[in-house]
Amino acid sequence: MFRMMDDELNVCEATPADAAGIAEIYAHYVLESTATFETEPPDEAEIARRLSDIVDAGYPVLVTRDAGGRVLGVGYAHRYGPRVGYRYSVETTIFVRPDSLGRGIGGRMLTALVEDCERRGFRQAFAVIAASEPASVVLHARAGYRPVGTLTGAGWKHGQWLDVFVMQRQLGEGADSLPGEVPPE
Repeated sequence: MFRMMDDELNVCEATPADAAGIAEIYAHYVLESTATFETEPPDEAEIARRLSDIVDAGYPVLVTRDAGGRVLGVGYAHRYGPRVGYRYSVETTIFVRPDSLGRGIGGRMLTALVEDCERRGFRQAFAVIAASEPASVVLHARAGYRPVGTLTGAGWKHGQWLDVFVMQRQLGEGADSLPGEVPPE
Protein backbone atom coordinates (compact mmCIF):
# COMPACT_ATOMS: atom_id res chain seq x y z
CA MET A 1 0.00 0.00 0.00
CA PHE A 2 1.31 3.42 -0.93
CA ARG A 3 1.21 6.31 1.54
CA MET A 4 2.87 9.74 1.65
CA MET A 5 1.90 11.97 4.54
CA ASP A 6 2.65 15.25 6.22
CA ASP A 7 0.77 17.17 8.90
CA GLU A 8 -1.93 18.29 6.54
CA LEU A 9 -2.06 16.12 3.41
CA ASN A 10 -2.19 12.38 2.83
CA VAL A 11 -1.40 10.82 -0.58
CA CYS A 12 -2.62 7.23 -0.66
CA GLU A 13 -4.31 4.62 -2.78
CA ALA A 14 -7.87 5.51 -3.76
CA THR A 15 -10.77 3.48 -2.45
CA PRO A 16 -14.24 3.02 -3.95
CA ALA A 17 -15.50 5.53 -1.36
CA ASP A 18 -13.42 8.23 -3.12
CA ALA A 19 -15.48 8.05 -6.32
CA ALA A 20 -17.83 10.89 -5.31
CA GLY A 21 -14.96 13.28 -4.51
CA ILE A 22 -13.13 12.33 -7.70
CA ALA A 23 -16.29 12.80 -9.78
CA GLU A 24 -16.73 16.28 -8.30
CA ILE A 25 -13.15 17.26 -9.13
CA TYR A 26 -13.28 15.82 -12.62
CA ALA A 27 -16.63 17.46 -13.45
CA HIS A 28 -15.00 20.88 -13.06
CA TYR A 29 -12.32 20.02 -15.61
CA VAL A 30 -14.83 18.51 -18.04
CA LEU A 31 -17.10 21.57 -17.93
CA GLU A 32 -14.71 24.47 -17.35
CA SER A 33 -11.37 23.59 -18.94
CA THR A 34 -9.55 21.92 -21.78
CA ALA A 35 -7.57 19.62 -19.47
CA THR A 36 -9.76 16.77 -20.72
CA PHE A 37 -11.51 16.49 -24.06
CA GLU A 38 -14.47 14.78 -22.43
CA THR A 39 -17.55 17.04 -22.65
CA GLU A 40 -20.11 15.39 -20.34
CA PRO A 41 -19.06 14.77 -16.73
CA PRO A 42 -19.34 11.13 -15.75
CA ASP A 43 -21.36 10.41 -12.63
CA GLU A 44 -20.06 8.79 -9.46
CA ALA A 45 -20.97 5.27 -10.62
CA GLU A 46 -19.07 5.71 -13.89
CA ILE A 47 -16.03 7.10 -12.06
CA ALA A 48 -16.15 4.11 -9.69
CA ARG A 49 -16.28 1.75 -12.68
CA ARG A 50 -13.33 3.47 -14.37
CA LEU A 51 -11.25 3.40 -11.19
CA SER A 52 -12.02 -0.28 -10.68
CA ASP A 53 -10.99 -1.06 -14.27
CA ILE A 54 -7.66 0.76 -13.80
CA VAL A 55 -6.87 -0.95 -10.49
CA ASP A 56 -7.99 -4.38 -11.75
CA ALA A 57 -5.59 -3.99 -14.70
CA GLY A 58 -2.68 -3.48 -12.28
CA TYR A 59 -2.28 0.30 -12.47
CA PRO A 60 -2.25 2.81 -9.59
CA VAL A 61 -4.97 5.26 -8.61
CA LEU A 62 -3.94 7.70 -5.88
CA VAL A 63 -5.78 10.46 -4.06
CA THR A 64 -4.68 13.30 -1.84
CA ARG A 65 -6.87 13.88 1.20
CA ASP A 66 -6.77 16.72 3.67
CA ALA A 67 -6.78 16.17 7.44
CA GLY A 68 -10.59 15.90 7.34
CA GLY A 69 -10.52 13.17 4.68
CA ARG A 70 -11.78 15.33 1.79
CA VAL A 71 -10.35 14.34 -1.61
CA LEU A 72 -8.27 17.25 -2.94
CA GLY A 73 -6.73 15.51 -5.93
CA VAL A 74 -6.56 12.33 -7.95
CA GLY A 75 -3.77 10.82 -9.98
CA TYR A 76 -3.74 7.62 -11.96
CA ALA A 77 -1.85 5.72 -14.61
CA HIS A 78 -3.08 3.37 -17.31
CA ARG A 79 -1.55 1.61 -20.29
CA TYR A 80 -0.35 4.16 -22.82
CA GLY A 81 -1.65 2.26 -25.84
CA PRO A 82 -3.99 -0.69 -26.32
CA ARG A 83 -1.46 -3.10 -27.88
CA VAL A 84 0.52 -5.60 -25.77
CA GLY A 85 3.78 -3.95 -26.81
CA TYR A 86 2.83 -0.92 -24.69
CA ARG A 87 2.56 -2.95 -21.47
CA TYR A 88 5.65 -1.28 -19.96
CA SER A 89 4.45 2.26 -20.77
CA VAL A 90 1.85 4.26 -18.89
CA GLU A 91 -0.03 7.50 -19.39
CA THR A 92 -0.22 9.52 -16.19
CA THR A 93 -3.03 11.91 -15.28
CA ILE A 94 -3.46 14.34 -12.38
CA PHE A 95 -6.47 16.47 -11.41
CA VAL A 96 -6.56 18.78 -8.36
CA ARG A 97 -9.60 20.53 -6.88
CA PRO A 98 -9.62 24.05 -8.30
CA ASP A 99 -9.87 25.55 -4.80
CA SER A 100 -6.73 23.62 -3.76
CA LEU A 101 -4.42 24.64 -6.60
CA GLY A 102 -1.12 26.24 -5.64
CA ARG A 103 -0.60 24.05 -2.56
CA GLY A 104 1.86 21.65 -4.19
CA ILE A 105 -0.69 18.85 -4.38
CA GLY A 106 -0.17 18.16 -8.09
CA GLY A 107 3.59 17.86 -7.71
CA ARG A 108 3.35 15.58 -4.69
CA MET A 109 0.79 13.40 -6.43
CA LEU A 110 2.82 13.16 -9.62
CA THR A 111 5.95 12.22 -7.65
CA ALA A 112 4.01 9.55 -5.77
CA LEU A 113 2.43 8.26 -8.99
CA VAL A 114 5.82 8.00 -10.74
CA GLU A 115 7.28 6.14 -7.75
CA ASP A 116 4.32 3.76 -7.68
CA CYS A 117 4.64 3.06 -11.41
CA GLU A 118 8.36 2.36 -11.00
CA ARG A 119 7.65 -0.13 -8.18
CA ARG A 120 5.22 -1.91 -10.50
CA GLY A 121 7.89 -2.36 -13.17
CA PHE A 122 6.73 0.17 -15.73
CA ARG A 123 9.50 1.78 -17.79
CA GLN A 124 8.12 4.87 -19.56
CA ALA A 125 5.53 7.44 -18.54
CA PHE A 126 3.74 9.73 -20.98
CA ALA A 127 1.59 12.77 -20.35
CA VAL A 128 -0.80 13.96 -23.03
CA ILE A 129 -1.53 17.61 -22.26
CA ALA A 130 -3.66 20.23 -24.01
CA ALA A 131 -1.39 23.11 -25.02
CA SER A 132 -3.98 25.42 -23.48
CA GLU A 133 -3.04 24.05 -20.02
CA PRO A 134 0.46 25.50 -19.42
CA ALA A 135 0.41 24.81 -15.66
CA SER A 136 0.20 21.10 -16.43
CA VAL A 137 3.17 21.34 -18.79
CA VAL A 138 5.20 23.06 -16.04
CA LEU A 139 4.08 20.48 -13.44
CA HIS A 140 5.24 17.61 -15.63
CA ALA A 141 8.51 19.31 -16.60
CA ARG A 142 9.33 19.76 -12.90
CA ALA A 143 8.70 16.02 -12.44
CA GLY A 144 11.26 15.14 -15.11
CA TYR A 145 9.01 14.82 -18.14
CA ARG A 146 10.41 16.23 -21.38
CA PRO A 147 8.54 17.33 -24.49
CA VAL A 148 8.57 14.76 -27.28
CA GLY A 149 5.95 16.06 -29.68
CA THR A 150 3.03 18.27 -30.54
CA LEU A 151 -0.19 17.07 -32.13
CA THR A 152 -1.52 20.12 -33.95
CA GLY A 153 -5.28 20.67 -33.81
CA ALA A 154 -5.78 17.22 -32.28
CA GLY A 155 -8.84 18.12 -30.21
CA TRP A 156 -11.93 20.28 -30.38
CA LYS A 157 -13.50 21.73 -27.25
CA HIS A 158 -15.15 24.99 -26.22
CA GLY A 159 -15.36 26.10 -29.86
CA GLN A 160 -11.66 25.84 -30.64
CA TRP A 161 -9.09 23.47 -32.09
CA LEU A 162 -6.53 22.49 -29.48
CA ASP A 163 -2.95 21.34 -29.85
CA VAL A 164 -1.76 18.54 -27.62
CA PHE A 165 1.72 18.20 -26.17
CA VAL A 166 3.15 14.76 -25.50
CA MET A 167 5.73 14.60 -22.71
CA GLN A 168 7.74 11.59 -21.62
CA ARG A 169 9.68 10.48 -18.57
CA GLN A 170 11.77 7.38 -18.06
CA LEU A 171 10.69 5.17 -15.16
CA GLY A 172 13.42 3.27 -13.36
CA GLU A 173 15.90 1.89 -15.89
CA GLY A 174 13.62 2.80 -18.78
CA ALA A 175 14.82 1.18 -22.01
CA ASP A 176 18.36 0.69 -20.66
CA SER A 177 17.71 -2.94 -19.67
CA LEU A 178 15.45 -5.85 -20.42
CA PRO A 179 12.18 -5.99 -18.48
CA GLY A 180 12.04 -7.97 -15.26
CA GLU A 181 8.60 -8.85 -14.01
CA VAL A 182 6.06 -8.46 -16.74
CA PRO A 183 3.27 -5.94 -16.09
CA PRO A 184 -0.23 -7.22 -16.98
CA GLU A 185 -1.04 -7.79 -20.62
